[in-house]
Amino acid sequence: MNDTVIHASDADFDNQVLNASGPVLVDFWATWCGPCKMIAPALDELAAGYAGRAKIVKVDIDANRSTAMKYHVRSIPTLLLFKDGQVQATQIGAVGKAQLAQMLDKAL
Repeated sequence: MNDTVIHASDADFDNQVLNASGPVLVDFWATWCGPCKMIAPALDELAAGYAGRAKIVKVDIDANRSTAMKYHVRSIPTLLLFKDGQVQATQIGAVGKAQLAQMLDKAL
């Protein structure tokens, strides 16, 4: 697994997220979203810290509307934790790195 944040699209979401072998934390975000930009450094750190154990994936909701609609993303940032293709946890709004790490730890 990769030690950087992966950007997924509608086209490769299933491959990047649903078919992944371990937990995947997906950040639904947009370029104009202030809180999304605030949590980006924490996501970068988590991607490096959990390399080989979990993936961090970002989905730009403006460019990938069908994936955002499929998971009922109404406000951003929305973070969904997937494992074995299923949503295990949801976090709406910006939170600290520790809370995101806790979500990942529960899924490992």
